[in-house]
Parts: sequence; structure tokens; C-alpha cells
Amino acid sequence: MPRDMLSVPSDTSQEVAIMKTAESFHSVTENGAIDISKLLEKPRPISIERQRSFEDRSMSELSSGLSPNLFNSRSLEIHYEGLSLLSPGRRSVVDTPRSFQHSFEPHPMIADAWETLRRSLVYFRGRPVGTIAAIDNSGEEVLNYNQVFVRDFVPSALAFLMNGEPEIVKNFLLKTLRLQAWEKQIDRFTLGEGVMPASFKVLHDPLRNTDTMIADFGESAIGRVAPVDSGFWWIILLRAYQKSTGDHSLADMPDCQRGMRLILTLCLAEGFDTFPTLLCADGCSMIDRRMGIYGYPIEIQALFFMALRCARQLLKPEAGGKEFIERIDKRLHALSYHMRSYFWLDFQQLNDIYRYKTEEYSHTAVNKFNVIPDSLPDWVFDFMPMRGGYFIGNVSPARMDFRWFCLGNCVAILSSLATPEQSAAIMDLIEERWNELVGEMPLKVAYPAIESHEWRIVTGCDPKNTRWSYHNGGSWPVLLWLLTAACIKTGRPHIAKRAIELAERRLSKDSWPEYYDGKLGRYVGKQARKLQTWSVAGYLVAKMMLEDPSHLGMVSLEEDKKMKTHLTRSASWNC
Repeated sequence: MPRDMLSVPSDTSQEVAIMKTAESFHSVTENGAIDISKLLEKPRPISIERQRSFEDRSMSELSSGLSPNLFNSRSLEIHYEGLSLLSPGRRSVVDTPRSFQHSFEPHPMIADAWETLRRSLVYFRGRPVGTIAAIDNSGEEVLNYNQVFVRDFVPSALAFLMNGEPEIVKNFLLKTLRLQAWEKQIDRFTLGEGVMPASFKVLHDPLRNTDTMIADFGESAIGRVAPVDSGFWWIILLRAYQKSTGDHSLADMPDCQRGMRLILTLCLAEGFDTFPTLLCADGCSMIDRRMGIYGYPIEIQALFFMALRCARQLLKPEAGGKEFIERIDKRLHALSYHMRSYFWLDFQQLNDIYRYKTEEYSHTAVNKFNVIPDSLPDWVFDFMPMRGGYFIGNVSPARMDFRWFCLGNCVAILSSLATPEQSAAIMDLIEERWNELVGEMPLKVAYPAIESHEWRIVTGCDPKNTRWSYHNGGSWPVLLWLLTAACIKTGRPHIAKRAIELAERRLSKDSWPEYYDGKLGRYVGKQARKLQTWSVAGYLVAKMMLEDPSHLGMVSLEEDKKMKTHLTRSASWNC
């Protein structure tokens, strides 16, 4: 179904271009996702060597080179190419995105990636509303890979926003909001009003020339599990849209305000739980099959924290919003303390757990969750470096899941759930354990894999989740964008550059697989779909963000000083 590609008209007037650039640059730094305004403080002339690209330089290096005359057009064209802030001219014939027009030579994969991403577009009544999960279903049962998933669409949305094409993102946000209002029943049981769909598909009737949208809230999903993360991603994307476009009217709409309040009603409900974390089932997030993450998985807690902070910025006090803002503030304080204190693991904390006493009672207990030291897995002692740390997978009574989960740790950095010291320690860990967490094809979704008898018990003998495959230690290229964003925020773009260069060796040649198998991510996944849309979009977002770090403002939140936690344990034990 060929359709005209979305396009954004470019300004012919150079003065208008510079003014728009200045406005957009200001809007990104405003209210603090990344304080790039500090880069303008030192009045020294720009002198960026042509042979060194921005990726090779830290944020502190770059800051010393920016002139107060940043928005001088000549300066932008010649000396500030690496950040590509100049409003671009017309696009090339291959539709190279505008963020690559005025920078270093684009990689040949970029054109292929944009072509593939546009092929995945889904239209509803003539308007683009999302991207399907995967294009290539040849020889495979389609299952639900021809649907638009909320979580899968996020990197696609960010790519379009970074390329100046917000229409599709706005359409997606509005359509999924409409779907939220549907009555949701699974086997005669009604789900909460605020649940967002896991996915939807568009059915076109060529005879009547009508389009029909069908949503899946978990009733058709493998395992019949409702998506806890969809609502969180929706709020995060709504803020990204607002930060990118400067358009506050969408989030201010009564329907959007109500949609956020409904999502918050579900996750801020008071009950029997004594923890501020969010209790949820196995398979309710990106790890969408049974992998022993039930309880309080790090991915959900980090997304929960980030969604609360985004909603805190977007909610208006009218129509009950003030009450929700107060509840959010209380929950954020408790959640940040709980996560930073009990989910954090570094060398010193591991040594403390190793020496825990059990059966402690009263408020003075050190081993508050009654974790038996003998339950510590052998691998964690070798995995934990002297320098570095991470948020572990799960904490609940008598059980700690010490596995590394990439998405949760990256989101913890972006949302500032992790303190600056903890964020630096997570980056230290990635560098220290590069082969285990990155390998030959970024990036491990979880480490290590579970196998043998434990695999049978935890996964229910799931043949797709065998060791070092799929969710059980598989490597997912989509995670590149999250790693890149975390690297830029922590001032370590060289880590992202190294990971992207690894992906560029094979990702396009292998037809953009969903995931890779093996300890090093060397083999295309045994059941991986080709032309997987979020693998394509994740690469594009990583490349554009690395080239123009101001894009980070869409998905990053600075630390709230009011929630500063005084931890008694080290964030990263240094020799």
C-alpha cells in the first residue's frame, strides 16, 4: 500500500533557521533533562579538530570549546558540525534524515535503516499511527509480529521525533488513548480502567474501504499476561513528544490528563504491600515470557519511577491532578530510597550480604528481607568487579535475584533513580565486564543465562528461552539506544560508540534480527524475526543521539535534589 512519506518543510531563510535552532535548543535544556546551557559559559572560540568526531570527546571536553556566539550561522556551519544544530536544507534522494545532513559522513546502514523503518508504517484512515513489530514473516507463522506494540513503537517514535516528524507520534498517542477507554475483559474478568493495550492491529476492508482497529490487552498474548509497562511507556513518550516539539497542547488535553490519572490510579493504589515498589506478574514487560521476574522486577520499578517523574511534569493541578501530584511526590521519595538502598549491589554490599545473619527481628535488623547467604549464586562473586555496581533484578522476602537486566539499569540512569555515583558505577561495570554484557553484538538483555534444572523450573521448560537465547541471556540490538542515552548522560560517549561500531559490522547484513544467541551474541537468534522494527529504530536513535546529544532531553531527567538519599553503603567501592 504505497503512501507518500512524511516530510517536514525546511526553511529557506537562514535567519529563520537560526532562530528556530536557538528556540529548540533552549526548549531541550529547559527544566533540566540535560543542562547543555552550561556549555555556553566559557567564552573561548570553538576549535574542534576535523579528524575527531564528537563521539571521541567527553561532554566536559566539548564544554570548553563552545563560543558564546553559538548561534552565529557561520560558526554553526563550520565549527559546530558535530552537533548538527543548524536547520538543514533539503533532504537527499535516499531521504537521509536531517540530523545527518551537516555532520560527519553517515554510515551506509543509515539509508537502509530509514527505508526499512518507513516500510513498517501502519496507517489508519490514511494517517500513520505506528510501526509493526517486524516486516519479514516469510516462512514463519505471523503470530502478533504484524501488530503495533506500545513498547516496540517507542524507539520508532523517538527516531521520527529526532527527524522532525512528530505527526505519527501524536497520532499514536491519541489512538492508544482511545483504546485505553475500551472495556477490557479476559475470561469474564474486567481489567482496570487505566490499562493500556499491549498492541493493536489495523484491519482494512478493501470492499467497503474502511479501517478497523483491534486492541490486545493481554487476552491474546502468550501466557495471557496484561502489560504493566505499556502505560508507563505511554507517559514517557508523551513527555518526549512535548520536549521535542514544544507542543504542550497535547498533554494538556483533558483526555490525556484523564488517561494519565487512570494509569496512576492503578499503580498508586494502596493495599497490603509494605514496599513502595510495584508488585507485578512474570511476563508483564519486555521480558514477556516466564523468566522468574515475578514480584518486583527492576525493569518495572525503573519504568514506574520514570513514568511517575514524567507525569509529575505533565499533570495539571485541575480536575483532581493536585491530589495525584501529592501522591506521586510521596511515592517517589519512598521508592527512590527503597531502590537505592536495597536493590543496589557493589563489591562492599555483596561482602555485607555474604556475612548476613538470619532470623533478625525488629527495626534494627540489617538483613531486612531475611536473605540466606547460602542462596547467593557462585557466579556473582566472579562477576562483581572491585570497581562498579548495578541494580539487581529483584528483591523480595528471602529472595534476591542477582541477575543483571540491561533495560532496568539504563532506565535507572535516565530517570535519575540511580544517583550520579551509582550511574557512574553502572558504566564502570559495563566497561569492566564488556565481554559478558556486550560481547560481539550488543546488548545482553539479562546476564547470566539460567540453565539445566533451574531453567526447567523457572521457565517451565520454555524452548524459546533456552540458555543464551531470547530473554534468557540473548543479545538485543534495540537496547543500543538505551545504552547510548545512558552513556551520553554519564559523559561516556566512547562506550556507546564502541557498541554501535560492533552492531554496524553485522546488523544490516543479517537483515536486522530481533535478537542474537550465544554467550557473545555471535549467532542470529534461532527463532529471531528478520527486519525487526525496533532493532532498526534502536540503531537510528543511537546514531542520532550520539551525533546530537541535545536529543537526550527527550528521555532523560536530572536528579531531583529533594529526593537525595544519604546512603550508608558505597555506590562503587574504589581501590
